[in-house]
Amino acid sequence: MDKPLIHELLQQARADAPSVTALAADLIRLPSRGGIDDYEPVLAAIEDWLTPRALRHRRLHCPDGKAVALLIEVTGDRPGPVWVLDACLDTAPFGDESAWSFPPTAGDISNGLLRGRGAADSKTGAAMFCHIAAALSRRTGQLAGTLAVLLDVDEHTGNFGGAKALMEAIDPATIAGAMIGYPGHDEVVIGGRGVFRARLHVHGTSGHSGSSKPNTANAVSRAARLVTTLEDMPLPAPVTGGFPLPPKLTVTEIHSGEGFTAVPDHAVVGVDVRLTDGLDAKAAEELIRKAAVQLDADFPAPRATEIEAVLAWPPYQLAPTDQPAAALLAGAEAAGIPARPKVAGPSNIGNLLATRQIRTTAGFGLPYTGLHGTDEHVALSALPAVQAAYHHAVLSLLTARTGQRGR
Repeated sequence: MDKPLIHELLQQARADAPSVTALAADLIRLPSRGGIDDYEPVLAAIEDWLTPRALRHRRLHCPDGKAVALLIEVTGDRPGPVWVLDACLDTAPFGDESAWSFPPTAGDISNGLLRGRGAADSKTGAAMFCHIAAALSRRTGQLAGTLAVLLDVDEHTGNFGGAKALMEAIDPATIAGAMIGYPGHDEVVIGGRGVFRARLHVHGTSGHSGSSKPNTANAVSRAARLVTTLEDMPLPAPVTGGFPLPPKLTVTEIHSGEGFTAVPDHAVVGVDVRLTDGLDAKAAEELIRKAAVQLDADFPAPRATEIEAVLAWPPYQLAPTDQPAAALLAGAEAAGIPARPKVAGPSNIGNLLATRQIRTTAGFGLPYTGLHGTDEHVALSALPAVQAAYHHAVLSLLTARTGQRGR
């Protein structure tokens, strides 16, 4: 990719910036909190933008018929693989709105900052990807393969329904790779720890809290002991030359009890374990089981503690030379952004796609503040360079002489 091209793409991105910003602001003003708000307005807003530009798009649905994503497809004149750009249109909750210094759905610009929930994660990314798709639709004669832009509205729920629906809409064997538009200006995320999530059902003996008879199997008390045991369990250190981060175990929820007069006979403990090559899902489940067995031996109850496995994804990690990581790093460099490759602590859709052998980057975007927190905003000054970097990456992938999957 020569210098005149990146200058062309930067010029295009600068021209697009007001439109990208306006579309992102419109989306921010439409609340779309995962599992809380109706997604129809935000999906319709994107469709209203796509339709007059004759961009081919369709909604994707989960098995119960609910819309979980919008898919845009730009197909080149020559055969080739599918490359995916992904950004979510649903968002995290607002949290304590009184702590915000502006409304969570402000969708306004102040001192060069686009403000509101979803500005960072990931409505600005979605608006940017729509504009890249529109630009590519005008040069399909140069392209070999298809750009698929996935705009998900079932990401923050943890269901990842949009990504799952994509696997039904497009044969995963044809997808060469994906780039997720999470924010962050200095890094291209090329991997993430895996995750094993489970709920532990801790049992006890019910009774009256004021009874003169002792109760030795209070489910809440047993759950508290289990939490202490889990948090004290040693985890393996990183493997030399392997995954760069250690595994991590976190107790994330405890539910039990009803009122003050009843001794609870059931408690639920939620556990989140982040996986690496030193601790896989099987080993994580065995670690949790060991803690449960110890609890039941030391503090018996009428029923043994039960483990309900909820989710298991392996860790994944690309080399900086793997596609599409190499293309995005090269695009960032060409656009003047010295981004470095990074393996992230949190899991992401890339872990899910990795189970289908789809190599994924999961973060490169605008500088941000307040992700999932208070006063979320992004710095618009970086928008043209970030858009040009992605545009450069997609063009390099869709005009490559060979489109071997995953190379």
